[in-house]
Amino acid sequence: MTEHMLEIQNLLIEAEIEGAWKPIVNGLSLNLKKGEIVGLIGESGAGKSTLGLAALGYTKPGCRIVSGSIRFDGQELTTLPEPELRKLRGVRVSYVAQSAAAAFNPAHRLIDQFSETSIQHGRMNASEADQRGRELFRQLELPDPDHFGERYPHQVSGGQLQRAMTAMAMGCQPEIVVFDEPTTALDVTTQIEVLAAIKEAVHARGSAAIYITHDLAVVAQVADRIMVLRYGDLVEEGETRDLLSNPTQEYTKRLLAVRSLREERSEQASDAVVLKVDGVTARYPNADQDVLEGVSVEVERGKTVALVGESGSGKSTLARVITGLLPPEQGQVSYKGEILSADLRNRGKEDLRRIQMIYQMPDVALNPRQRVRDVIGRPLEFYLSMRGKEKAARVAELLEQIELPVDFEERYPAQLSGGEKQRVCIARALAAEPDLIICDEVTSALDQLVAEGILELLQRLQNELGVSYLFITHDLATVKAIADDIVVMYQGKIVEQGPKQEILTPPHEDYTALLLSCVPEMDPGWLDNLMGNRRAVQASTSQ
Repeated sequence: MTEHMLEIQNLLIEAEIEGAWKPIVNGLSLNLKKGEIVGLIGESGAGKSTLGLAALGYTKPGCRIVSGSIRFDGQELTTLPEPELRKLRGVRVSYVAQSAAAAFNPAHRLIDQFSETSIQHGRMNASEADQRGRELFRQLELPDPDHFGERYPHQVSGGQLQRAMTAMAMGCQPEIVVFDEPTTALDVTTQIEVLAAIKEAVHARGSAAIYITHDLAVVAQVADRIMVLRYGDLVEEGETRDLLSNPTQEYTKRLLAVRSLREERSEQASDAVVLKVDGVTARYPNADQDVLEGVSVEVERGKTVALVGESGSGKSTLARVITGLLPPEQGQVSYKGEILSADLRNRGKEDLRRIQMIYQMPDVALNPRQRVRDVIGRPLEFYLSMRGKEKAARVAELLEQIELPVDFEERYPAQLSGGEKQRVCIARALAAEPDLIICDEVTSALDQLVAEGILELLQRLQNELGVSYLFITHDLATVKAIADDIVVMYQGKIVEQGPKQEILTPPHEDYTALLLSCVPEMDPGWLDNLMGNRRAVQASTSQ
């Protein structure tokens, strides 16, 4: 083994874009020592994932390595035959993707998918792989770890699935793990546990890792060194503490500044309750227990209510009840004093128009075969009966409102960035001229600068149009920036709710205090101090 487990030198990677080959990684170099974690940070399109995948000797379809060297344990991966590369991938070098939902086969149990690589490569037999899976499920704080693997992907939450994927990547005890946004979909409490587990696992075994993220506060907790990328170029590189305390490049300073979200808000004169959820109890068909229990929430005109809590707390389920997708067992939902039908199928067109929703994953929410003009135009036609020139003019107005060029109306979703897709989803919701928009984790899949732009857009639209938001999120930094009121949920119940300043000011309810304590700070020692304090508390209480 050389001093560096991985040596990437002067790597040039091109992608085929509109029929021409264009560089997306411009001569980057990366060295990775045993026991070291290198963080790659930058906005979408910076080349982070492309460089991370190159560590496996892999490029996505439509991409090619033009020049440069990738050496793992002395082996040159750029010239290594594909059968030899397959022997490395998943065993000595593994990858944790951002979208766990797309990485799992829905037809197979989680434990079977976990065990597959270990068994196929002869590292373990079925019994050993099963035991290894249970150990990692327990380490990653998954529920009922002895039986968790018996579930199918659709039977667990997004956060749990992401942790299961992390376990799968670490199953063969690889020497290098590439983590590509592994905590993006996780709530803050789960994120901390996963970050701590990743850090412990890498350092305990003396392996190494590349950690890709758009959140500097997150990467600060795990990375020994940070590389800031933009448009395929290296902007800045340095030891974590030095780079965070003394960035030299303007772009790095902008990334750091994003954490302090603005408070540019226009006070809306609230003259009415737009939405009232009264004593709602709900469960899914054939389920043994309630998912929501006695939940009551109000949203006033022109105000933003943030719904926070960890995965499985009932946030998205409440949204399903409000929109009529899940009729409640008890309780009711009212719009401006009028009780809405519990079942979506029994609601009139006007009821549907008034409450719109923006989803977490714009890739899934947009029809890939429809142009932007058709996506935005459909609600104009359905709800407002617009046709022809009137509809076209309104589509142009909406594109201007979301700060996209008018000629974007001819594009398909595949021709848009993640942030642009989410803006189109916002325009589609606005097209119906609603009074209330439910925003379900609308920034969680976006890099920080793009997410900041989306939040600013939503705030401006609220100031201009007086629209109300029910904002479902696990990002408390976002909550502090956009919320008027906060509702804290845990295990299907409301822990506490009230004005933002009241909820964020001590003393807190125990669970709220836990949530707030899990928001990463821009301090490399923050995670270690937090976990150390927790262990000390646990030790003292067990005596």
